[in-house]
Amino acid sequence: MSRYTKRDILRMVEEEDVEFIRLQFVDLFGNLKNVAVTAGQLERVLDQGYVFDGSCVEGFLHDNDMDMFLRPDLNTLAVFPWRPQQGRVARLICDIQRPDGTVYSGDPRGILKRAVKHAEEMGYQFDVGPECEFFLFHTNDEGNPTTFTHEKAGFLDMSPIDLGENTRRDIILTLEDMGFDVESSYHEVAPGQHQIDFRYDEALTTADNIMTFKLAVKAIAKRVGLHATFMPKPRTGMNGSSMHTNMSLSREGKNIFQDASDPNGLSQEAYWFIGGLLKHARGMTAVTNPLVNSYKRFFPAQINGESTAPSYVSWSAVNRSQLIRIPALRGDNTRIELRSPDPSCNPYLTLAVCLEAGLDGIKNRIEPPAASDCDVRRISESERQALGIVPLPRNLEEALAAMEEDELVSSTLGESISRSYIQAKRREWEEYCSHVSEWETEHYLYRV
Repeated sequence: MSRYTKRDILRMVEEEDVEFIRLQFVDLFGNLKNVAVTAGQLERVLDQGYVFDGSCVEGFLHDNDMDMFLRPDLNTLAVFPWRPQQGRVARLICDIQRPDGTVYSGDPRGILKRAVKHAEEMGYQFDVGPECEFFLFHTNDEGNPTTFTHEKAGFLDMSPIDLGENTRRDIILTLEDMGFDVESSYHEVAPGQHQIDFRYDEALTTADNIMTFKLAVKAIAKRVGLHATFMPKPRTGMNGSSMHTNMSLSREGKNIFQDASDPNGLSQEAYWFIGGLLKHARGMTAVTNPLVNSYKRFFPAQINGESTAPSYVSWSAVNRSQLIRIPALRGDNTRIELRSPDPSCNPYLTLAVCLEAGLDGIKNRIEPPAASDCDVRRISESERQALGIVPLPRNLEEALAAMEEDELVSSTLGESISRSYIQAKRREWEEYCSHVSEWETEHYLYRV
């Protein structure tokens, strides 16, 4: 139920001297889109919605009639602190409907809403806390982004080594102005890499917050002459960026993943949820890690051991190299951390497939395999096979093939949307395969 009425929204827009309202939505691949309307048109939009041509949006299904309606979610009104203070700019996140009022099946926000409703029908609330990492790089003389930073800082370093400290501060103050409850921030492992954590919340709010977070980070970085990127692996030989995703289910306000009598502090439902995630891990990967570049982050251990990014489908209550781990806090804070997602993903689709995979585990009582408390990347292949541990997909093509074989992922997205997603991503993979890279010319041009 909305906390705000139409009257509340119109009053707040007037009181805040808002002149432009951006009606935001997300396409299938997690790109933020918007249409701006003036404050004078807002009441009409709130009553009737805003009509746009869905056929021009990448990933949307191309029917004969592609008129779509943006329907603002009144709870999502926020003013952009980085925009001019006179004639201010605000946003409303929108759901997408067809002309007959039905939900458009390809709306990523609607797909997550459907999964959340499924959880509610089973008596659960799905709560999520993301850990969003990003890089701050310099721009060149033309203002275009580079992958260069003067910084030499590492994990938890501080000023003057951490040259991004003031930018992080500005980002946090901006987010707090927009209603975020920021819990912590720090410099990550790689030079120029940062992390800001905001409060755990229910899934739809968290997905909205991730999109707002990425927009704010980029806007504030640009204001100080930097480029912020959520690209998973922007430079060879450096740690990539992850979006570790902490999840829990609650019933009547109680975290059902906790059980003090269990050696790991986990309930039976938590083990089943883990079992579901592991069962569908390979099929989900094209959603949680959607770029060609995403897979450069997964297997660095086989090259130089530079990161704790997961490479195999395994879990542990203690070891950070696993796909799933259980953070140290237990009791009401018991969470399951999925470590594969990266910040280039569409958060609505990622949380939807994670939730449905976990619910599948609970419904079908899928027991996870034994925990792997060693670093499974550093044992032999024969040892991994003996333990029944399989690798995550090694590239986008493998991930798309696994997605095609996973009926749960297809049903979560919807068959038509799943097919559209796979087709678009396969074109991306084929374009990558046909591209002659700098590595190839460096290694082969002078030799052959």
